[in-house]
Amino acid sequence: MPIVSQTLRHQHKGVTFEAFAAWDDASDAPRPIVLIAGTFMGRTAFEEDKARKLAAAGYVAVAIDLYGIENRPANFDEAGTAMAVLNDDRSLLRDRLRASLEVALGVDAPADPAKVAAIGFCFGGKCVLDLARSGADVAGVASFHGLYDAPPFANEAIKAKVLVLHGWNDPLDPPETVLALAKEMTDAGVDWQIHAYGHTVHGFTNPARETMYSPSADRRSWRSLIDFLEELFGPTG
Repeated sequence: MPIVSQTLRHQHKGVTFEAFAAWDDASDAPRPIVLIAGTFMGRTAFEEDKARKLAAAGYVAVAIDLYGIENRPANFDEAGTAMAVLNDDRSLLRDRLRASLEVALGVDAPADPAKVAAIGFCFGGKCVLDLARSGADVAGVASFHGLYDAPPFANEAIKAKVLVLHGWNDPLDPPETVLALAKEMTDAGVDWQIHAYGHTVHGFTNPARETMYSPSADRRSWRSLIDFLEELFGPTG
């Protein structure tokens, strides 16, 4: 099962971005594309590892870049500054997400551009929810310990099914924000589900965050993702 990878560069509004794509090269059969939006640190080894893991599961995975190659954070302070730019301009974030989607659809891999989903972690969890809110033609989005505040722009008709994987004790998303997201998705007529993990905080999928990581929530949430993708696209094996 040889996992191959390539980088995908594109420009958007004068900024150069570089995504990371991975897939199993053992077969030429077209398979679904899964975008991966990263944490507030941007596209890192964490997201590339998730791309390889999805590639091994039978998908073409594309870890997208939302900051640009000249703006890659070197530390938490720089990451916070880069994220704040997009938090303060959700329309710019939406446009970068849509541009990244277009690039992923053109990946030089055995991919089926009619079958696309997106997942995201932390800030990336907010990003994939905004991608769905933009009316993007994706079958589903999955947010891992994301951020749920709605953007200031009006939602387009949401086409995606929505899976939210949430740590119940996440201080960034107290119960009222979870309920607000559920109401937002219900009012929009979305096929949605929220899985909450007890005694679990933010960043529960990342072993590098020792005080946050939850092996059980990490395992359960990934299993839920694979079930979700199989519901969207059928089995890949």
